[in-house]
Amino acid sequence: MASQPAYLVLPGYQNSGPGHWQSIWEGEDPAFRRVEQEDWDHPDPDAWTDALQRAVAGRAGPVVLVAHSLGCTTVARWAARTPSAGSSGVLGALLVAPPDVDRADVSEIEGFRPVELRPLPFPSIVVAGSDDPWCTPERSRRFAESWGARYVDLGPRGHLNADSGLGSWPEGRALLDLLTP
Repeated sequence: MASQPAYLVLPGYQNSGPGHWQSIWEGEDPAFRRVEQEDWDHPDPDAWTDALQRAVAGRAGPVVLVAHSLGCTTVARWAARTPSAGSSGVLGALLVAPPDVDRADVSEIEGFRPVELRPLPFPSIVVAGSDDPWCTPERSRRFAESWGARYVDLGPRGHLNADSGLGSWPEGRALLDLLTP
């Protein structure tokens, strides 16, 4: 019998607060663990990628990545720079509201440019809002296509964060279930 996966939660720039669906999922299920970063407000792409690598390598069993915003960019960057990503035990990734850091006017995240557009070595789902201020629907679709991910447009829901009023976001949990056997 396969072991239950661990869910590594990867928030974006400035972290996910208590009303964010990622934080709610962590509170509801101990299988969800946040990948902590040294500095949420001044993210260093190498440090964020290294933290993800340590978190994945530190798990004995299968892992599912649950990323939001800059966490999505971190997953793509990690997969492109880690030759063993395909054999790392990652079953899949839920990539929610990836930001277009190539076009964002936020100096703190410029180090994440350019967005990695190589196929991910595991199944993935990109979920986006049609009115996300951080990324156009066309660009979100491009990310999904480049990463080899399924694309889900949730319509006008913003950046799919606490401000979007998703609460515990059962629709997101249903999408996440598609990535686990």
